[in-house]
Amino acid sequence: MTTPLLSVRCLCYNHAPFLRQCLDGFVMQQTDFPFEVIVHDDASTDGSQDIIREYAERYPDIIRPIYETENQYCKHDGSLGRIMEKVMHPDSKYVAMCEADDCWTDPHKLQLQVSFLESHPDYIMSSHIYTTMRSDTGERKLTNDYDDCQYDDYLGVPYRTFTKDHFFNYWFVQTLTVVYRRRDYIPASTRALYPYHIYDNISRYYIIKQGKCAYFRCDMATYRLHPGGIYSHRDKERWRELFLGNNYVLYQTEHERGVLMQLNRMWAQQTWHFVRHGRWSEAWRITRRHFGIVPTSSFFSYLALKLRKTLTGHAPNS
Repeated sequence: MTTPLLSVRCLCYNHAPFLRQCLDGFVMQQTDFPFEVIVHDDASTDGSQDIIREYAERYPDIIRPIYETENQYCKHDGSLGRIMEKVMHPDSKYVAMCEADDCWTDPHKLQLQVSFLESHPDYIMSSHIYTTMRSDTGERKLTNDYDDCQYDDYLGVPYRTFTKDHFFNYWFVQTLTVVYRRRDYIPASTRALYPYHIYDNISRYYIIKQGKCAYFRCDMATYRLHPGGIYSHRDKERWRELFLGNNYVLYQTEHERGVLMQLNRMWAQQTWHFVRHGRWSEAWRITRRHFGIVPTSSFFSYLALKLRKTLTGHAPNS
């Protein structure tokens, strides 16, 4: 087998209605380097595995499938990450990700991002703007097209540089957009501190902590909002619990004050959810925990920002 320069990680669970579009986004990539796509089906029951088998047979040099008989995501114990790491080619240099309900829309996406990283060794990651689409209405919206600074140019494509200092004020690491250098960014001792193995923002924090990110002002992917999406509509209460748990640890271990605004916002949303449903004991439980960790002064800063946003109609990225 030819050694792939890049490994793509794709998670699938009951994504049959969207899966072909996702897989087409992979196989249409035009690159001057070999790459592999690890498609992990997490015990789907809707025919997703049949679609994956079809593409694996048609594109055996690209698609490498994993079929689970027991759902791994629900364990929240890091199983998915360990399985993916074990199957990926040990010598691939870069990693990209795209979940099976999302898709890449530009055939030059991987070539652009990888060639930039190859020629800019001081950058650890690259990403880009994307389109958000609501499956119920078909509404499409260009997302995170930050225009508040000067952009540089690479092969005719504008890009700006983000660092750790921007991490908590700009969302430039959406899963389907990132390509990063394959390294062990989180020591095992640090990883063990996190109660929930949901690493979308946690893992990206530890990556950007070690280098810079080139953020291309080029729409090359579509992020789909639908009722079955992990972060779009399904089980928001559980997701907020996971988010809070991990980010409390991030604040306590890394002393990153930038995460406090996110913690206050998510705590307020979760508390209001409990209050609206008359679950007062749970609201009190998370409130005691929150203010046992988060400085009270940061909450008043959060309220001031909310008030400013209400009065002016926007909040600054600062």
